[in-house]
Amino acid sequence: MFWEKVKLVKSNLTARHFKSVTMIWTSIHFSALLLGALTSPTPPLPTIANTDGGPCRIYNSGRSADCLGKQLNSIPWRHFPSTLEKIDLSYNELQAVRADDVLHLPRLLVLKLRYNNISHIDNDAFKNNKRLEYLDIFNNSLQEIPATALKPLLNLKTLYMSNNLYRHATLAHSFSKFVKLQVLSMGGPLVKGLKKTDFQPLKNIGLQAFAIKCSSNLSYYEPGSLEVIQTKEMGFDMAIDQRPSALPHMLRDLANKTFSAIQFRNLFEFMYYMGEEDIFQGLKYITVNELVFHRGKFNENLLRMALMNLQVTPIKRLRLQYIDFARSPTFVDSGASSSITNLVLDKLDLWYISNPDILRFDWRFTWLNKIKELSIQHVYFNSVPCDAWVEMAGVEVLDVSNNRLLNEFIFNQRCDYRGVMPNLHTFKISTNDVTSLKDLSSLTREFQQLQELDFSNNKLGSAENSQNCVWQKNITRVIAHRNQFVREALSCLPTTVHYLDLSYCELDQLDMEYFEKTINLKELLLSGNKIKFIPSKWKSPSLQSLALDGNSFGLISKASFQDMPQLSQLRAGNNPYHCTCELHAFVQDTLSKGKVNLTDWPSNYRCYHPEALLNTVISKFLPGQVACDIRLVIIICVVTTAAVILILMLICYIFDLPWYTKATYQIIRAKYRAHKEKAAGETGTFTYHAFISYSHSDADWVRDQLLPCLESNKNSYRLCIHERDFMPGRWIIDNIIDNIENSRKVIFVLSRHFVNSEWCNYELYFAQQRAVGKTFNDVILVVKEPIDPSSLPSKYCKLKKMLSTKTYLEWPQQVSQQSFFWAQLVSVLGKPTMIREGAHSVKGRTSSVGGVSVVGPLLEDRMPEATKLNAKKETEPENEIFKRTNDQLSNQKKIPMVGF
Repeated sequence: MFWEKVKLVKSNLTARHFKSVTMIWTSIHFSALLLGALTSPTPPLPTIANTDGGPCRIYNSGRSADCLGKQLNSIPWRHFPSTLEKIDLSYNELQAVRADDVLHLPRLLVLKLRYNNISHIDNDAFKNNKRLEYLDIFNNSLQEIPATALKPLLNLKTLYMSNNLYRHATLAHSFSKFVKLQVLSMGGPLVKGLKKTDFQPLKNIGLQAFAIKCSSNLSYYEPGSLEVIQTKEMGFDMAIDQRPSALPHMLRDLANKTFSAIQFRNLFEFMYYMGEEDIFQGLKYITVNELVFHRGKFNENLLRMALMNLQVTPIKRLRLQYIDFARSPTFVDSGASSSITNLVLDKLDLWYISNPDILRFDWRFTWLNKIKELSIQHVYFNSVPCDAWVEMAGVEVLDVSNNRLLNEFIFNQRCDYRGVMPNLHTFKISTNDVTSLKDLSSLTREFQQLQELDFSNNKLGSAENSQNCVWQKNITRVIAHRNQFVREALSCLPTTVHYLDLSYCELDQLDMEYFEKTINLKELLLSGNKIKFIPSKWKSPSLQSLALDGNSFGLISKASFQDMPQLSQLRAGNNPYHCTCELHAFVQDTLSKGKVNLTDWPSNYRCYHPEALLNTVISKFLPGQVACDIRLVIIICVVTTAAVILILMLICYIFDLPWYTKATYQIIRAKYRAHKEKAAGETGTFTYHAFISYSHSDADWVRDQLLPCLESNKNSYRLCIHERDFMPGRWIIDNIIDNIENSRKVIFVLSRHFVNSEWCNYELYFAQQRAVGKTFNDVILVVKEPIDPSSLPSKYCKLKKMLSTKTYLEWPQQVSQQSFFWAQLVSVLGKPTMIREGAHSVKGRTSSVGGVSVVGPLLEDRMPEATKLNAKKETEPENEIFKRTNDQLSNQKKIPMVGF
């Protein structure tokens, strides 16, 4: 321990001095460069050797060289740049330090040569290294102290030269000039003893730390040998097995001096002290803060001897570490007079003791009564007697970590814990085998001043052993990392905590009810668990610092921490994040507001999903604004939908889709009604040879020219026209569809008036629908007057196609050509065949004048005015016949009709 403390002090001092020297040298060097810049056109540059292929690593801008453990048998000085200030050549196979090895390194401040096989150092090896402050030649093969070689090093502050093959510890007079020396270790396993003149050169030098090593077989010690040493810390590495009387002389040489620490290493290395002389009686004359016994053998008698003297010394800290303890077979406890009752220590450390009986060498335990901080580690005791708890009344900090303690070892149900440990504020029981939170709470609930509880690295956290816990209400700090907690066990933790460490506890869920109760919680550590999601309603009004790194959640949002108004520090890296808009929004909001500091941002935040973004740093994940702004998405969707609707409406308007929809609807209705009528028995094949579709403007031509030519010859055709053959009382749409379907052919008399007729449009459309699945051979086009197909409206797309691809009949204006027209028409109609009497025809049931039947007011709109007047005069006797029909029709809903 002493050597570690010496090294620490040395490092601190060296670091401070090294920094100051570096600053001074940098200032001087900068001044030289500035002067050179003013006097020379090219400023001088420091020479740095080419180190390519060299065994050492040159770093820190050519100021440091790392040659540690390279199996070097000589110093590779040719690879060293002249700018070097620090060289580490430890753990190699160096044999010697030659004059040329560090000659060209005038800036050298630190040289480490420990753990080599150096047996020789040239006398002028360091003649050009006058700035050297730190030299370490510990554990080599030097047979003599290299006083001549060290003589130029007047700036030396730290010198480690112990554990060499010196046969004496006598320092040369030149050491008296090392007035800056602060740390010195010397001696070796061959030094048989100390003489009074060995350290005379150091009498005027005030050291920070001094250590001396001698042979395990110490042969002599001259009183006064250490009297001239002035130091803050003193270390002895010597065994007094053969000469235990040397210890009182050494302690007498240190009397009336003040030390921060004294360490005895291997005080008794091979045998236990069996003498009766009190070899520690000189401790009462030394003022020292800490006394350390490192390694060696202690028996019950020797320990009691040391403690008895410590009762009357100002020593505040005692540490026994790596001690081989044994009972003294000849020791007899004579009663109260032998008890240690007044051992006042700020701290007592019992570490790595071979025998746990060291705790019971005084079965009354009174030696623990006035100790403030007690640390018992790696002692592996298996019980704590009830009396021990009572005697530790003065203990404020109790650390029993690393002892493999079980529940029953630390908590004895037969003990009465009321009033025990009245001053204890910190209890550490980490790295044991404790499994029950309930037992731990039962033990500590009587510790009235308990504030900090550390039970990390145990086996706590199971549901069955975490019930009905009652804790001391003063507990504000709980360290529970590296246990095996389940969610239900969280409810068994203290709710008064300000600091809670649950890192690496295998937690996969959080108990929000527990965190709602911990209203004073300010810092929470949950690193390294298996938490799969962060609750969105996590209420913790006082929480200021939260660690969630190294878990299993991939989603995190602003809502997760909105109920933590005091949160200022958040560590949430190393999680399998799903790089989504929600995560991006959280990061941007957190960074922009600056209220919460992401302490491990950005390197520990990477994408895990989707696969395309695997291991991408989240700071480089920049999704588009459209993808992440829901308001913008809604606006775009609404605008797009409205645009589509407008476009569809425009298309419908341009291509007259409503008209087609209406016509299709009428066909479906008519088909449905026809199906019902067919089910009632009204079936048949074709009733007419042809259905003639024409405009009322062409009615005269149909009556005067078309009908006489086709119906008056001996092989007459049966034709259907609306003026004569539509069934009174039926819907006009039904009449049109029914008569078209009951006609073998459909003749369209095309003219400009036909195109403008609404009803002709219906008849043409129904004829087209009839031809679905068939050919258009049943449709006969008669062009009464020339029509330009391109001038037709868009809804006549079929008619346009028919006029462009189908041969049609054109009515000639010359009378001489009309006979040929009739021949063509008869040829297209084909030979008249026998057809059944139409069930819907009114022919034969009405009076016909000039071949035109009067069928009532529903058809008046389709008849020319002259025809209407003639029909009215000639059919007056028939009015009575149609009275019921007209009454019936007048009561039905009329379909508006546009005249043909």
